[in-house]
Amino acid sequence: MSSEVQGRHRAAVLGSPIAHSLSPVLHRAAYTELGLTGWEYGRHEIDEAALPGFMAGLDGAWAGLSLTMPLKRAVIPLLDKISDTAASVEAVNTVVFTEDGQRTGDNTDIPGMLAALRERGVRQVEQAAVLGAGATASSALAALSRICAGEVTAYVRSEARAAEMRGWGERLGVDVRTADWSQAAAAFEAPLVIATTPAGTTDALAAAVPDQPGTLFDVLYEPWPTTLATAWGARGGAVVGGLDLLVHQAVLQVEQMTGRSPAPLEAMRAAGEAALAGR
Repeated sequence: MSSEVQGRHRAAVLGSPIAHSLSPVLHRAAYTELGLTGWEYGRHEIDEAALPGFMAGLDGAWAGLSLTMPLKRAVIPLLDKISDTAASVEAVNTVVFTEDGQRTGDNTDIPGMLAALRERGVRQVEQAAVLGAGATASSALAALSRICAGEVTAYVRSEARAAEMRGWGERLGVDVRTADWSQAAAAFEAPLVIATTPAGTTDALAAAVPDQPGTLFDVLYEPWPTTLATAWGARGGAVVGGLDLLVHQAVLQVEQMTGRSPAPLEAMRAAGEAALAGR
């Protein structure tokens, strides 16, 4: 177990909207389990325009920040350096303040996805499908670059989105083929399907889930289970949910911000489940 960060004991999640965020629940549960009684984890409604001023006002008590939309790209110019993982998708969801005053950015969504899949026994696949485009989809491609040996098919609604996904594939070293959303049911032939779309988008596809499907990673956590996840599980397929991703990426954030490892995965998961059940 590494030593605890000295002198810094404040952290928070920033974004807009932010009221729904489970990050305070997860991080505070970790602090309790680790015995970090002096630590605080807050929540701040911050948009892109307000971010530079907020960052400039932080003092030496701050250990780190979690970032959600729309700040994952906007924060990059405000940092001293970012990790290769964050640079690969031009998105930072974690900022850590070091002892020498440096502000370093990382992306824990990508290793969080991989950890959530490993937890369900998915370590390598021959091909995969991604439903949707955008920031989460690019993170999914980055994760697949490490575990998918063959082609990834992305199902999208426009040629502009298709071109964007092919571009990310080239950048990340993934063989990406694109198909129109009207053909999305064909995605279910893949051994791994990652759904990155907003709530309700995949509901109409639930009836197309085949018998004995592979693994579905649906990045939503509220509402949960999604209609697609319910149908998938009913037909015997493995399901990885958005809470799995949220917890695994938060584990990595806690470890980086506090200097304590390992973070208490199960306590954090239980806190997240309880919070969602109470909504």
